[in-house]
Amino acid sequence: MERMKTYVGVDISKLHFDVAIEESGKYHHYRFENERKGFKLFSKLLVKEVSQVVMEASGPYYLKLADYLNEEGIVVSVINPLVIRRFCQMRMTRTKTDKKDAKMIAEYGKTEKPKEWSPEAEYVAELRQLQATSDLLNKNRTSLMRQKESVSVLPFVSKEVLKTIEKSIKECEQHIEELEQRMQEIIRFHHGKMYEQLQSIPGLGKKTALLLIVLTSGFTKFENARQLSSYIGTCPRIFESGSSVKGKSRITKMGMSRIRAMLYMCSWSAKKCNETCKALYDRLVENGKAKRPALIAVVNKLLKQAFAIATQGTLYKSPSI
Repeated sequence: MERMKTYVGVDISKLHFDVAIEESGKYHHYRFENERKGFKLFSKLLVKEVSQVVMEASGPYYLKLADYLNEEGIVVSVINPLVIRRFCQMRMTRTKTDKKDAKMIAEYGKTEKPKEWSPEAEYVAELRQLQATSDLLNKNRTSLMRQKESVSVLPFVSKEVLKTIEKSIKECEQHIEELEQRMQEIIRFHHGKMYEQLQSIPGLGKKTALLLIVLTSGFTKFENARQLSSYIGTCPRIFESGSSVKGKSRITKMGMSRIRAMLYMCSWSAKKCNETCKALYDRLVENGKAKRPALIAVVNKLLKQAFAIATQGTLYKSPSI
C-alpha cells in the first residue's frame, strides 16, 4: 500500500528554524539551528519518499536549507510569505509564534499541495546579487544627492563636505555602471536573443528589459502576464462590494519599487511610440480616466507584450503592419 505524502512545515529565521510534523493526526514541534548540523538532524526525521517540506521565502535565510534538502533528494516547496499570511487570515488564526507558524505552513501544504521548488542556476543567483547591490547603491546615490542639495542652500557651505559628497556620488555611479555592465554580459550570454527581442518593444529600454529578465529568471517564473503584474505590483486592486462599498482602484504595490518606477517611465514613451499602448492610453483618457491610472494601464500592457514576446521568442510587430 502506497504511503500518503507528509507535508512538513518549516518556519525559518536567521539563527534557527521551527518544524511541524504531523503524526497520527497530531503535530509535533521541533527546533533546529539554521546551519548544516541542524539540517542533518532535521533530515533524519524525514522519510525521503513521502516527505515534502514547505517553507516561506524568508529573505535569504531559507536558501541553504532548501539547497541541502534538494541535494538529499527531499521535495521542497518555497512559498511567498504573503500567501501564507492570507491563508492564516482565512483560517482566522490570530496567534503568532514560530511554533504556530510552522504548523500553519504544514496545513497550507496539505490543503494547497504546492509545486516542487528547484534551485536557481548559479548565473541567476549572481544576477540577483548584482541587482540587489545595484539597488542599494542607487538608494545611496539618491540619499547623497539629497544631502548635497540640502547642504548647497545653507548660508555657509563647507567645501570639504561638498567635495566628499560629490566624490561619494561619483564612486556610487562608477560602481553602478560596473555592476550593470557585468549584468549585461551575463544576460547577453544566457538570454541574448530574448534581451534583443524585448528591446524591440517600442518604449521598453535596455535597463528595463534586463531587469525584467533578472526578476523573472528568463520569464520562467510565471504562467501568464497577470501573475507577472501582481509580482511587480502594478496589478489593479478593486475595492468594491455590494452597492455601498465602492472605492478607487489602486495598484497593489506588493512588488518592487525600482522596476515599477522604470516601467512607469517607459509608459511615458510607450504612449507616444507604441501604437497599442497609445490607443489604450488615449481611449482611457477620453473616457474620463485620470492620466496616472491610464499610464499604469500602459505599464500592464507593456508587461503583456513583454511576456508574449519572451515566451514566444519573437520580435515585436506593429499591429498596423
